[in-house]
Amino acid sequence: MSQESEYGAGQIQVLEGLEAVRKRPAMYIGSTDARGLHHLVYEVVDNSIDEALAGHCDDITVTINADDSVTVSDDGRGIPVDTHDEYERPALEVILTVLHAGGKFDNKSYQVSGGLHGVGVSVVNALSERLEAEVKRDGAVFRHAFEAGEPVGDMERARDMDDDEETGTEVTFWPDTDVFETRDFSFSTLSNRLRELAFLNSGVRITLRDERQETEDGEVIEETYEYEGGIREFVEYLNETRSVMHDDVIYFEDEDQNIQVEVAMQATEDLQGSIHAFANNINTREGGTHLTGFKTALTRVVNDYGNENNLLGDIDGNLTGEDIREGLTAVISVKHPDPQFEGQTKTKLGNSEVRGIVEGAMHEQLGTYFEEHPDTAQAIVLKAVEAAKARKAAQKAEELTRRKSALESTSLPGKLADCQTKDPEEAELFIAEGDSAGGSAKQARNPEFQAVLPIKGKILNVEKHRLDRILENDEIRNMITAIGAGIGDEFDIDDVRYKKIIMATDADVDGAHIRTLMLTFFYRHMRPLLEGGYVYATQPPLYRIRYRGETYDAMTDAERDEIVEEVCDGNPTQVQRFKGLGEMNPEQLWETTMNPENRILKQITVEDAAAADKMFSVLMGDAVEPRKQFIKDHAPEAEWIDI
Repeated sequence: MSQESEYGAGQIQVLEGLEAVRKRPAMYIGSTDARGLHHLVYEVVDNSIDEALAGHCDDITVTINADDSVTVSDDGRGIPVDTHDEYERPALEVILTVLHAGGKFDNKSYQVSGGLHGVGVSVVNALSERLEAEVKRDGAVFRHAFEAGEPVGDMERARDMDDDEETGTEVTFWPDTDVFETRDFSFSTLSNRLRELAFLNSGVRITLRDERQETEDGEVIEETYEYEGGIREFVEYLNETRSVMHDDVIYFEDEDQNIQVEVAMQATEDLQGSIHAFANNINTREGGTHLTGFKTALTRVVNDYGNENNLLGDIDGNLTGEDIREGLTAVISVKHPDPQFEGQTKTKLGNSEVRGIVEGAMHEQLGTYFEEHPDTAQAIVLKAVEAAKARKAAQKAEELTRRKSALESTSLPGKLADCQTKDPEEAELFIAEGDSAGGSAKQARNPEFQAVLPIKGKILNVEKHRLDRILENDEIRNMITAIGAGIGDEFDIDDVRYKKIIMATDADVDGAHIRTLMLTFFYRHMRPLLEGGYVYATQPPLYRIRYRGETYDAMTDAERDEIVEEVCDGNPTQVQRFKGLGEMNPEQLWETTMNPENRILKQITVEDAAAADKMFSVLMGDAVEPRKQFIKDHAPEAEWIDI
C-alpha cells in the first residue's frame, strides 16, 4: 500500500481552539471575499447591539481607519475582565480566544441576542493579523492585544477611569491578508447594514466614520443613524420613492411567551411588493414561521373585511395572498429568547410557536385598525381586488397556454446552445446581448460545460408590469425555460440547470441598461439566484495591446496607458479598442471573456435586500424625480461612460 493511500489514526487531525477557524474560515463567516470581510464588522457590532437590546448601550461607533483596520466602540457595560474560574484567565481573553464562549446561552445576561453561538468575536480575532481590545469597567481601563488569535502578553490595567468617563468596549482589528482577498471596506455596504440595525432597534444611535476620505471642507466622512420611530421609519424610508395609498404607516407591537413582535406596513400604488422579515435583527431572507404567520393573518383579515363590507365585487371567491401583497411594503421583526434557524444559509426562522403568536397579533390588531381606519382598509382591499381582476383576466386569456409552456415545457428554447454536462455545479449559462455576440459566444465556448442563450434587444422592465404581461415577453420566457427553476412563488432553486448564470453585455450605456433590466427581473422573480450567488456579469477588456509578440488586455483607459508606457516603452505594435462583444471574433471572446483561466467575472449578490429593493424602485420605477436626484448625486462617482 502506498503512503498516499494510508488512512489510519495517524491521519486524523485535531484542530485545537481557533486553529479550526483559520483552517476553514468560510465555515464561520461564509467566504473570504468582500462579503466575508464585512461580516467581521457585523460580528463585532452585533455584540454592541446585544448590549443595546439588554438596555445597557445607546451609542455605537464604527470607524474605518486609514490603515485598513476597523474600530467598533460602544457605551455598554464593557466585556467582563475578572478571572474566569474554569480557564483561570481574564474573561476578556476567554471570550476572544475560545470558541463558543459567551454570555448568551442561559438568557440571564441577555434575554434576546442575535449572536447565539459564542463564535462571533473570537472568529474575528482568529482571522485578524492583530486585534486590540480596550474595556472600561470596574473603575479602570483594561487593554489586551492579540495576533492571529493568540494573546500578546497579558491583559493590562492601563489606568483608572475618570469620574465622568462612561463604561464601554472598543475593539480594533486588522483583517489577515493571508486569509482575505481584500481589505478594502465599502462605506456603502457597511452603511446599509448599520442603517438597518438602527431601524430595527429604535433609540440606538449608530455612527459610521471613514478616516480614509474627507469632504470638500476637510471633514471626515461620517453618517449617523438613529430612528426613534423604529420600523415605522424603516417602512417610510423604503417608500420614499413610491406613491403611497395612505399617509400613516400601520404599526403595532405585541408580546407573548417572552417573544416580542413588531409589524409595520403601508400600501403603495406599485405593482411590486417589498416585505422584509427579521428575527433578532437577522435578516431572514428565506422567511420562516414569523413571515408565514404574517401572510396568513393578512390574507384572512383583508378577505374578512372585504366580505363584511361587500368590497370584493364579482371576483368569484376570495383574494389570494399574492393579490393582497401587491405593492405592499412591510417590515416584520421578532425578538425571541431562543430562536432556531434553519435553511441552507441559516436565515430561515423555524420556531413553530412564532407562527401562531404573529398570526394572533396580526389578526387582532390589524382587524381593529381596519375598523378604526375604514378609508385605509378600503384602499387596501380595492387595490387587491384590482390585482385579482388582472390575475383572473390573464387566466382566462389565451396567454395562459403560453405561460404554461414557459413554465412547464420540457423543450428548451431554440436559440439556446446547451452544454453537455447535466451537473449544475459545472454548468455555465452565458446570456449574450444580441445575435452577433451570441453567435461568437457559441463558436467560442467550451460546449462541455458552457451554454449560450442570445437575447434580442432590451427585455421588459418588470418593475412596471404584472406577471401575466411579463410572461408575454419572448426573451424572458426563454430565460425562464433555460434556467429551468420556474418563476416567482413557483421558483425552486434546486431545479436550477446552471450554477453560474453570466450576463454577457457590452461595456456601454446600452449594455448597462440591459444588465439592469435582467437584474431587476432576477431580483423580483428569481431572487434565490442572487441570494445563492449564482448570478455573474462579464467584465471584458476595453483594449488589447500587442507588443513584441505578447498580448496585454486593459480594463480601463488608465490601465491601457500604464501598459503602453511601462511595458511597451511608449511604442505598442497595436492598440485595439473593443466596442462590443459582438465585434470580437470567437478566439478573442474566448480568451478575454469566456476562458475560466483568463476571464474576470463580477459576482452579483444581494447583501441588503431592503437597500436593493429601494434601489430597483428608484432606477426602474415610475417616479422620475428620485431617479433624477440619484443620477445627480452619484454622477461624480461614474468612472467611465461610453457615449
